[in-house]
Amino acid sequence: MRYSYLVIEGNIGAGKTTLATRLAEKHGGRLILEQFEDNPFLAKFYADPQRYAFPLEMSFLAERYNQLKMELAHPELFSRFTVADYYFSKSLIFARNTLEQDEYRLYRDIFNILYPSLPRPDLYVYLHLPVERLMENIRKRGREYEKHITAEYLKKIQDGYFESFRYEKGLRILLLDTAEIDFVAYEEDYRKLEEYILERDYKPGVTRVKVEPERGERG
Repeated sequence: MRYSYLVIEGNIGAGKTTLATRLAEKHGGRLILEQFEDNPFLAKFYADPQRYAFPLEMSFLAERYNQLKMELAHPELFSRFTVADYYFSKSLIFARNTLEQDEYRLYRDIFNILYPSLPRPDLYVYLHLPVERLMENIRKRGREYEKHITAEYLKKIQDGYFESFRYEKGLRILLLDTAEIDFVAYEEDYRKLEEYILERDYKPGVTRVKVEPERGERG
């Protein structure tokens, strides 16, 4: 296994949890999933963002930090690697797009205190989909608390991720454009992602790959 700590990231609806789960199950990895559904502020935030943005982001910050600190400090002897469906830095990306300027400054100060104490992944994978596909995936899974998500919000989050890559010095970032494939429906598409993630070496910095299906695969 080339990388002992993998992160699968992406916008809302990109399929990061599905992919991280499958990689861990197939290759004997330890899986770390973000426990966002239990957050008491999430549905309230989507219904009334201005009122609930700060408590939502602060609660996510605390939950992510505590989970990663606990999980990554105690490696499992029988797992070949660890794969997570989020990276701690996503906290700053979402907060920047939801908080007022003074709230964000306070939030960023707290984030900067916590961030250096967490391990950095050996490979950070970002799954990119156009906003239209993200909206379609969100509608398909039908989560009640996500019904207020707008295309404009997703675009801001997407831009936030792209902007953040400029500041992640020394990190191996693999940006996979998955707009032309469906790794849930097609096994061959999943195998392509598996190859890019697990079987290739990458240098620090951003590597961009447009993943395309084999010619004739779709009939």
